[in-house]
Parts: sequence; C-alpha cells; structure tokens
Amino acid sequence: MFEIEHPVMLAGMGGVSYHQLVAAVSEAGGIGTFGASTMRDGELAKEISALKTITSKPFGVDLLTALPQHLEQGIRDVVAGGARIFVAGLGVPRDVIDLLHSHNILVGSMCGKVRHAVAAVASGCDFVVAQGTEAGGHTGLVATMALVPQVVDAVSAQVPVVAAGGLFDGRGLAACLALGADGVWIGTRFIATIEARAVNGYKEALVASREDDTVISRSYTGKPCRVVRNEWTSYYEQHPEEIQTFPLQAIASSKAKVNHLGYPDGTQVDESREFYPAGQGAGAVHAILPAGQLVIDIVSQAEQILTQLGNFKKN
Repeated sequence: MFEIEHPVMLAGMGGVSYHQLVAAVSEAGGIGTFGASTMRDGELAKEISALKTITSKPFGVDLLTALPQHLEQGIRDVVAGGARIFVAGLGVPRDVIDLLHSHNILVGSMCGKVRHAVAAVASGCDFVVAQGTEAGGHTGLVATMALVPQVVDAVSAQVPVVAAGGLFDGRGLAACLALGADGVWIGTRFIATIEARAVNGYKEALVASREDDTVISRSYTGKPCRVVRNEWTSYYEQHPEEIQTFPLQAIASSKAKVNHLGYPDGTQVDESREFYPAGQGAGAVHAILPAGQLVIDIVSQAEQILTQLGNFKKN
C-alpha cells in the first residue's frame, strides 16, 4: 500500500524528524515521516527538496491539524512535494482528505481510542495508527497491548492498522503483528540516532533514562504529553492550577525558554527543564545508532522471532 519493503514507520516527531532521518528510514526499506508541526513557514518545502537530493523512496508528512493557517500551507507543501502519506494527530477534516486523495496521497490518523479510529475511517482515512499511552509526545490513556487488538477488531476489515506506543525493537514489531496490526509507528527509539535532529542533551537523556523516567504532563503544551521527567514537570505536578490550555501553555513554555522543539541541531538548552518528549521505551535505549541500521535490526529480530514461533507451532 505504501510501496515500501518493511512495515516500519518513522513517527513524524516535531523537532526531530527532518530530511536526514526521514531519508535514512525510507532508504532502509521503511517509510520516513516528517514532523512538520514545529516547522516554520517555508521550512517543510525546503526539507522535502533536501530529501529528494538523497532519496527517491516514499515518504510521509505529519502535521498538526489544530492550527488552520499552518495546515493550509502545509497541505500545499505536501501535495507539491509528492508525499506518499499524510498523518495527523488531531483528526483530519473531510475536505482535506478529499484534496489529498485527489493527488494520490494516502491519509492516516493517530488514534488513542477505538472510537477515534472508527471516526477516522468514517471520514475517509486510508489507515489508522493505534497509539497507546506508552508513547512519547501527545498521548492518550489506553495501553498499547489493550488498544491495538480492539482497534484491529473495529476497523481492520476496512483499513490497515499501525501500532504505536512504547515500541523500540523487533520484539515489539512481532508482538504487534500478532495482535493483528499491519506495521509499527516508532518514535522515541529513532530520536537516539545519528540522523535525528535534537537540541543539546536530548539524545543523551534517552540513553540515560530508565523505564519510569517519563511522565505525562500538560506543563509544556497544555495537552497531555509524555516527556522526560525533570524540574519543570515536577514543579507543575505541585502547581497544576498554573497550567494554561493549548496553545497558551506552549507559548508560556517557549517564553520560559524550556521548549526548543524545531530549533537547530545541538541548540544549547537548560537540560534540567527542557522539553524532551519521550515514551516509556526510552529505558531500552542504550546507544545512539544509525537510523537505517536500526530499521534493519528491528526487521531482522522480528523475522527471527516469527520463525521461531512458527517452528514451535509446527512442533
């Protein structure tokens, strides 16, 4: 459907998924997805142009649909750039879906509940990403293991289902295939790669993290977002009444100089308070690797596991 070799998708992470990382994942046989939500005017078009100088493989774009003006220009760039897929985290308007379909672009929707997936399919989406609460960034309350099979039961007869949330290796891919998903959407593990864009300390924070070092907090954006726990999140745990709604809290965290998503690679930040979105799979991140090698390792491990299980069943 996506014209790719492996069922591995790079999450469209704002501030992280730029052309070098997108290209590396697509070149390895998966599909890279731009995180365009934090890109400034004209940046997505430039990133797509840069991508095409290093790969001709399919790619996608993830764009926040909650900001209409940003969405309108972003859609024009998606169409002009020839993206294979478009993904949104807060629903996709029907007129946008129709426009994208008219240009042969597949549309997906991030879903944290079964009813979100059902609504996405009813609106015309071509696939859904069932994202469990273990995921980094904006996330819901239902765990991946419980959510994925329920979404599969609800919509897989109509569209493919991609699993997300706390996934970081081939064991997760094999498990999600067993749950009925058609592929995986992986974010956090790809942050700790050579090609990922990241402000100072972000990748290192993931390598140092344990499985319980993340927290769901509204302190950076006003919406529930799983991030690396730090002084900023701890303060707002004690003072939740000070948290504003989206996007006011995002503006507040930016003004406080603790939110630098989208800034150049290596930007110096206050690592004790900075916005580092990360999922619970961060505890399994032990090294910064090339993204293409990571795709190969994930697929190889999944194939080995599935082969072993197949032999076990035969015996």
